[in-house]
Amino acid sequence: MSGASITVLMGGPDAERDISIHSGQAIAHALRESGSFLVEELVIDTPTIQDIQNIRCDAIFPALHGPFGEGGPLQELLEQCGKSFVGSASKPARHAMEKVATKQTAEELSILTPKWCLVTKETKCTITPPLVLKPNDDGSSVDVAICRTDSELQQKCTELLCGRKQLLAEQYIQGRELTVGIVNGKVLPIIEIIPPANAQSYDYEAKYQSDETEYVVSPDLPNNNCCEVALQLYNAMDIRDLARVDFLLDQHGACWLLEINTMPGFTNHSLLPMAAEHAGLPMEDLCTQLVLAALARQVK
Repeated sequence: MSGASITVLMGGPDAERDISIHSGQAIAHALRESGSFLVEELVIDTPTIQDIQNIRCDAIFPALHGPFGEGGPLQELLEQCGKSFVGSASKPARHAMEKVATKQTAEELSILTPKWCLVTKETKCTITPPLVLKPNDDGSSVDVAICRTDSELQQKCTELLCGRKQLLAEQYIQGRELTVGIVNGKVLPIIEIIPPANAQSYDYEAKYQSDETEYVVSPDLPNNNCCEVALQLYNAMDIRDLARVDFLLDQHGACWLLEINTMPGFTNHSLLPMAAEHAGLPMEDLCTQLVLAALARQVK
């Protein structure tokens, strides 16, 4: 729909506010470069239903990351206001943001995922180190720690539970870090992520700040089913428009599901645009396709 008005939302109250703003600016620039849309950028905090109702446009591109902006609450507001928007509906978004819910779905589908348990101040960890501690309902490697001993586990639990009600403890799997992007139901080339040698894992700094992290598009891999599994999970969870599914590939060629992201980043370090570019879908076309999908659902 040439000439449609698009509002790109960015910011939000979550830990990745700055990343969201960078993503939103990149999306807005790409949509303007396409020459097909009238584009407005809007930085938000925690909007009310009236704030959302006051947005006048044909479709919204909510480029937010984290529990509020990506995990259902914002999507609920958009739905209540009858707004057409890029990305998953509120229920699948909430499901995907909760890593335990995603892992439970994976187990129902017989998809490999590392053993796990929830840890709170009242409940102890039942996974034996080495293990990974991470928030159950946050993203992009915020507050992630690898614990190789019981003392490290105790220290990190005490530290991380100061600001969170619960943590996900996950069996540590030694393997290659892979991610599979999906756009409008089509799987993009696999990307292998090779963090800097001094990084414990693909953490926040390695993901967004380090220029030493190496990304290999369509790497040389043993036979694996990562792409098939990614699409199976995407469809089973009723995700729409876009997603990025993260895996570990072990030495035996087995793919272990880590999580699914319903609004991946769009910064210059981000993996979905990188994979799309490699597949012949440059940033302008990628953002255009996503907006057209939202416009096709436009509430009459």
